[in-house]
Amino acid sequence: MIEGRTLERIVETRDPAGTRALAGALAVAARPGDLISLVGELGAGKTQFAKGFGAGLGVTDTIVSPSFVLMAEYRGRLPLFHIDLYRLAGAAEALAGGLIDERQGEGVTLIEWAERLEDAMPAGRLDVLIEGTGDDPRRIVLRAGDVGYARYIEALPANWVAPAAEPTAEPATERAPEGSGR
Repeated sequence: MIEGRTLERIVETRDPAGTRALAGALAVAARPGDLISLVGELGAGKTQFAKGFGAGLGVTDTIVSPSFVLMAEYRGRLPLFHIDLYRLAGAAEALAGGLIDERQGEGVTLIEWAERLEDAMPAGRLDVLIEGTGDDPRRIVLRAGDVGYARYIEALPANWVAPAAEPTAEPATERAPEGSGR
């Protein structure tokens, strides 16, 4: 806690809809220039989080993982810049490729696989650490890098609970394709 503000909160979601609902609830706190780092294993739900956050910003386009194009831009209440560093080796490659630019100051930048930027990431950001894969519930740690990002944690009511799990007709027998995680 700094200045009486909570800088970390742990939330559990049970399915992709819950992860999207969490992200949508957080999007109400978004301001121009915000940076959100998404960290988790392949299939953890980083793209699902991006979809929910975009919906919370009023994005009506379909949000998909930009693994092959590296960055996708969407229009909503604020522009959303969705970056996926999965295919990059590290910070030097991302920065040399021009993925970070001045336009992002106008909107919110979500970076999947943000740990690949190592020490190039500013302290001022919201870290979203997603633990779990497959059909398991997700343990999501929201960590404000500084007091300015505490507003994201404060945007969730103290009693916030993810919506009930989506009903399934049959048990899942195949793994989800890459980028379709929670």
